[in-house]
Amino acid sequence: MKKVLLAIAMVAFMFSVKAQNVQLHYDFGEGRKMLTSTVEMFRPDAYGSTFFFVDMDYGADGTGIDNGLSLAYWEIARAFKWNETQKFMPRVEYNGGTMSVGGGIWIPIENCWLAGLERTWASGDFSKILTLQANYKYIKDKEDAAFQLTAVWTVQMADGKFTFTGFADFWKEGMDWTFNGEDDTDFRFLTEPQLWYNPCKNFSFGTEIELSNNFVGDKFAVKPTLAVKYTF
Repeated sequence: MKKVLLAIAMVAFMFSVKAQNVQLHYDFGEGRKMLTSTVEMFRPDAYGSTFFFVDMDYGADGTGIDNGLSLAYWEIARAFKWNETQKFMPRVEYNGGTMSVGGGIWIPIENCWLAGLERTWASGDFSKILTLQANYKYIKDKEDAAFQLTAVWTVQMADGKFTFTGFADFWKEGMDWTFNGEDDTDFRFLTEPQLWYNPCKNFSFGTEIELSNNFVGDKFAVKPTLAVKYTF
């Protein structure tokens, strides 16, 4: 068991070195036509792991912004462990940001705090990794006792030449899309699978497809991108 845990720790360390990256996406979904940058980091250590990403949108159809940002958003999370046999890791997370809805109007993306547990599984060669999370979610001035379920995955294929990765979130959050004073939905869903071709160690290019329901508007939406990524 100790040898297995040591191998996991070594792979986690190797992964942390490769898990700091910058992505640039061109979003050609309906009403989008914009660039989005992502700065992302995952770093495990002896006491758990830290993850964060920062997304910035540069203009978009309908926002009237053609010089500067139309969205800034970030998430940061910390998972904790206290021994090498621990299967479930407590975790905390923060989300927040701001976005333009056009006409010079900016709205906040509410401050969210999450706390819960996560569990990770990996194949013997670590080419397949899956993490599941269950979280209590507090959305300031909106939801005092919500929840969020999250899955995060990575699959390496063709000796690392292709990487299939992404996440899926399902959470409780009332949304009044018709502005009639009543919530049109109590639940929201978002997933962003990515497929990357890795011609070398540091550079990748590929695609992301955002699939969502009740995320932006009360409908199911598909928003594809073309992207490049540089991994440090």
